[in-house]
Amino acid sequence: MKALDELTFDNRFARLGDAFSTHVLPEPLDEPRLVVASNAAMALLDLDPAVAETPVFAELFSGHTLWAEAEPRAMVYSGHQFGGYTPQLGDGRGLLLGEVYNAAGEHWDLHLKGAGMTPYSRMGDGRAVLRSSIREFLASEALHALGIPSSRALCVIGSSTPVWREKQERGAMVLRLAPSHIRFGHFEYFYYTKKPDQQAELAEHVLNLHYPECREQPEPYLAMFREIVERNAEMIAKWQAYGFCHGVMNTDNMSILGITFDFGPFAFLDDFDAHFICNHSDHEGRYSFSNQVPIGQWNLSALAQALTPFISVDALKEALGLYLPLYQAHYLDLMRRRLGLTTAEDDDQTLVERLLKLMQNSGVDYTLFFRRLGDESAALAVAKLRDDFVDLAGFDAWAELYTARVARDGDYTEEQRQARMHAVNPLYILRNYLAQNAIAAAESGDYSEVRRLHEVLSKPFEEQAGMEQYAQRPPDWGKHLEISCSS
Repeated sequence: MKALDELTFDNRFARLGDAFSTHVLPEPLDEPRLVVASNAAMALLDLDPAVAETPVFAELFSGHTLWAEAEPRAMVYSGHQFGGYTPQLGDGRGLLLGEVYNAAGEHWDLHLKGAGMTPYSRMGDGRAVLRSSIREFLASEALHALGIPSSRALCVIGSSTPVWREKQERGAMVLRLAPSHIRFGHFEYFYYTKKPDQQAELAEHVLNLHYPECREQPEPYLAMFREIVERNAEMIAKWQAYGFCHGVMNTDNMSILGITFDFGPFAFLDDFDAHFICNHSDHEGRYSFSNQVPIGQWNLSALAQALTPFISVDALKEALGLYLPLYQAHYLDLMRRRLGLTTAEDDDQTLVERLLKLMQNSGVDYTLFFRRLGDESAALAVAKLRDDFVDLAGFDAWAELYTARVARDGDYTEEQRQARMHAVNPLYILRNYLAQNAIAAAESGDYSEVRRLHEVLSKPFEEQAGMEQYAQRPPDWGKHLEISCSS
């Protein structure tokens, strides 16, 4: 394991030059202190977890000091925000400190969020507050633990720096890790500003560093776009299968690698509601839970438009046509697994849809239903879950179909079925009220709840002794929390 001064930098994006990013130094936070760190994320950099408790750790990730090899850059990009094009966005409160490569030969961006003003801050202060930093940290690591492609979070550093939002709060920084922070909006920026040389340079950068296998195809750029379509279809299928709502699926928040990042007003479903809107600024429900699937396709179409200098329109349309079938295949496979099924039958889609409609009409807890369905035999489980439903006749009809489907599924023991279901159906998810409880404690100076919740969520499928309170249905107040983009 390495110490902090032993990291090896290779700042590939910075070498693209000033057309792609601007050199900016982070603005230090006052009285920095460690709130929480992820040992699993630190392992990606080969860091010894013990260094998180050293003073230099808080100094590095609060802007007070930098590695000599770091090259902090604010990236420039544009994007479609709630359907309308914004010509210039960029890292308004974030900085790419540099790229570190580990012993396995992997490169990881060190991206500091809340680092102060940049040329792209527009009217903002460039800061992040403690609550938003905690939420992003927890979400990044929780999604990864669930098997959903995501950026990672190394740590949150708190401070005494005052920051104004709806009220005065305390500033914080979160250190994010990803193989790249390039977005759909990067390509849109150079396309709409008519800078073909820089756009070609960006395309070559992404192709060579992140999709090198596509070089072997007759049309490398087309092969890369198909892979981006595939990755996004799979990612959004996992969002839908596990009840995750991103909240702000603008094209500047979509990763060119097909990973979840730029967490704002996200939420996991409590009661199943296909029409759930987690962002209280989303007045028309553009980014509601059920709309995530078509919006994913819309965003890929926006990226396709920006790639027309490299790929024919007909080829782009053909690649875009793969999105929905790929999404549906990934989603149905995940839902079969959540139901404990190992084989495929033609009516499985209908079985899933009927269940979700029943859950919608009865306000059934989405996560706990699937977990309890795997606690016992199918017949005993549905008998116990029956009382959660208002339409008893409807649920009885579904339960009869489900138990018969399980009986036809395969030759395995009941213990094997239950173990298989518990391996894909989490007991613990990042419910908004759990995050809010941890944030409230942290804002009063107690970081123990943030750390405990992070630890629980790092093993979402394993029942953990003494942690029963994290697996309960939320109180009524916890289901109606309003989360904004500044959260």
